[in-house]
Amino acid sequence: EVQLVESGGGSVQAGASLRLSCAASGFSIGAYAIGWFRQAPGKERERVSCINESDRKISYIDSVKGRFTVSVDSAKNMVYLQMNSLKPEDTAVYFCAAERLALTCSLYRADEFGNWGQGTQVTVSS
Repeated sequence: EVQLVESGGGSVQAGASLRLSCAASGFSIGAYAIGWFRQAPGKERERVSCINESDRKISYIDSVKGRFTVSVDSAKNMVYLQMNSLKPEDTAVYFCAAERLALTCSLYRADEFGNWGQGTQVTVSS
């Protein structure tokens, strides 16, 4: 059974950093596309970053480029989202997701990822 569990969220001041973790079980993260998504109240779920299944290239949305970094620990089957210089607009519930996706992961909608964690809340105050 594919399972994903996020952790590491919290409440911080603008400019602070957080590192989110996504623990995967039931599958090898190296064989799946992995996505980090977020959903703010009243807004649609938004892809923040994703890792291609095929070539493991990582992409980011423009609003987090240079501030967020995804890393992978294959030995631990973990994926991390390092978030620096946090802004109030980064406030959201953050999710990791996994799916077998043949194409560049940024081409897929959130609902095309079939496996999700429960999410972790990130709140950034000004």
